[in-house]
Amino acid sequence: MIAFVRGHVAALTLNSAVVEVGGVGLELMCTPGTLAQLRTGATATLPTSMIVREDSLTLYGFADEEEKTVFELVQTASGVGPKLAQAIVAVLSPDGVRNAIASDDVRTLTKVPGIGQKGAQRIILELKDRIGVASGTSAPGSVADTAWRDQVHQGLVGLGYNAKDADKAVEAVAGEAGAAPDVRALLRAALRSLSKA
Repeated sequence: MIAFVRGHVAALTLNSAVVEVGGVGLELMCTPGTLAQLRTGATATLPTSMIVREDSLTLYGFADEEEKTVFELVQTASGVGPKLAQAIVAVLSPDGVRNAIASDDVRTLTKVPGIGQKGAQRIILELKDRIGVASGTSAPGSVADTAWRDQVHQGLVGLGYNAKDADKAVEAVAGEAGAAPDVRALLRAALRSLSKA
């Protein structure tokens, strides 16, 4: 198995990054929050999880080990595959997932596309004893006003949008930021606003 990948970021798409390792470009499926932290040409180290299927080998990349751990753990619940697990870590922080499961918070889990009421209840039932406790720190997406603006802007530029369009998209989602902005959610909203334009 491949535990992590370190190399130059050769390309970024809406849902993946290509990292050059020893002359080989490895495509890593990543969440928008992880992609927002990467820059084409920069060196990156990403924890990874490899999913082996009969017809494919897929490598998933993560912002940190905590996100990777939650991704792998939620897949042990019945009905949760890698795509749904990736959606979970894209929408909720690792602590958010732990808190939702520990406190039987079905509503929070149903915010994830693909998880309904029964699916959320099943995940809680199957993982409650294994998920662990939240670290108590604020979620990685909670940052000061200028910091979230910079991160969303850089994420959009890293995905190939020009600075002017990125500025407009940041302004378009500024009203959604609130007191504790979630960079992942704001980046997704900015991408939606650009796709409508």
